[in-house]
Amino acid sequence: MKVCISAESTIDLPKELLDKYDIHILPFTVLLGEESGLDGVITPDIIFNYVDRTGILPKTSAVNENQFEEHFSKLLKDYDAIVHISLSSEISSACSNAMLVAKHLKNVYIIDSKSLSTGIALLAIYASKLASQGKDAKEIYNLTMKRVNSVQASFVVNTMDYLYKGGRCSSLQKFGATLLRIKPSIILKDGKLIASKKYFGRNNKVIESYCEDIIELFDSPDLSLAFITHSHASPEMVEAAKKALEERGFKTICETIAGATISSHCGPKCLGILYLNDGENNH
Repeated sequence: MKVCISAESTIDLPKELLDKYDIHILPFTVLLGEESGLDGVITPDIIFNYVDRTGILPKTSAVNENQFEEHFSKLLKDYDAIVHISLSSEISSACSNAMLVAKHLKNVYIIDSKSLSTGIALLAIYASKLASQGKDAKEIYNLTMKRVNSVQASFVVNTMDYLYKGGRCSSLQKFGATLLRIKPSIILKDGKLIASKKYFGRNNKVIESYCEDIIELFDSPDLSLAFITHSHASPEMVEAAKKALEERGFKTICETIAGATISSHCGPKCLGILYLNDGENNH
């Protein structure tokens, strides 16, 4: 059985990794005022320039049922089955749209990642490796589902402006955070964005403290792979995260840039480390 692994553009993987693991994506739509474009065509730089110029936060539109039907039908011409790993259903309607379409198609399996960005990628890469081993779609689906709750996805927000514009914090919280140089961290829990520890100070020192706390909190990592995903963070911030992951013993550390959809919600210089926290299990 030839199985296709699929995801939305919110997987935040560069083309070389999508090609390496044969992961097929379809994009979200980004709305910039009266204009719209596809995530990937619209870049984070375009997002940040638009917000700086207009003071208005872009809107994003999830992949709809018609887009999923076209995507899946096209893939099924070349593959016997599809395992699609979707952005958390607690964040977007994309997952439910995919599930509605899959009900009317044969051999299409939908996984609610309960995650975002390269948290989705961790599951998709695992599923891709299973597919390359010759596993059938049902087994890939079942094995990948077992790892969903092990995805450790978290990040530190550098500016509160985007959270404020998106209605995720009050003007008072924004003012206090800006005045005190607070950098809040966010953790994905049960598919939802949960506010976590707040950090103070210079960006690279914040990242050092954040990584130390996350690695201590999620202390059973699968050391085979970790991601550093960011929205144009400084080289010093990336290096601080890389050093922390190397010291913990991760064998492969991939740096990726968050796409337009994710960047439009978190703002510039947001950085997260993501890995599977189920190292006590053998896979």
